[in-house]
Amino acid sequence: MTAIDESREAAVPAAPGVSAVEFREAMGHFATGVAVVTSIGDDGEPVGTTANAVTSLSLDPPLLLVCFDLSSATLQAIRGHGAFVVNVLGHRQRHLSANFARRGLAAAWDGVRHRRGPTGSPRLDGVIAVVECTVEHALPGGDHEIVVGRVRHVETDGDGAAPLVFWRGGYTSLDGGLPA
Repeated sequence: MTAIDESREAAVPAAPGVSAVEFREAMGHFATGVAVVTSIGDDGEPVGTTANAVTSLSLDPPLLLVCFDLSSATLQAIRGHGAFVVNVLGHRQRHLSANFARRGLAAAWDGVRHRRGPTGSPRLDGVIAVVECTVEHALPGGDHEIVVGRVRHVETDGDGAAPLVFWRGGYTSLDGGLPA
């Protein structure tokens, strides 16, 4: 653990507050991949949410982290189930991103092909990568919760597929144009 030098921190001049709008605008300039994070609810039914706050954390042991809004039904399911899947979307899966970005569970799974992975969490068919995890840690993060997952299984199937990229409030391709 790293100690924080409080005398150095006190020397930093106080800056005016940054609004949520300003922060969102600035972070919108950071391009991210898009994933659907899935788990199983207390009722045994699949749940999922679109997420771009996903990143690798450690290679040894293999860990990743995902950030969830505290009101997320998927977060509640992960807390109960103890496992989840990060389904990495390709550029042709924009419809899945939009589908799972909706609030609530209504019709989110209608017509969505999936199967259960080794932890019982749903794995979406046709995604470019699947990373199946068990919960290692959960940490507070303001109006979000940071869930650290221990990677238990991975699969890739993205030969020739381009990733779905989110940048400045919309989808884009790696060359800056809109994906087909």
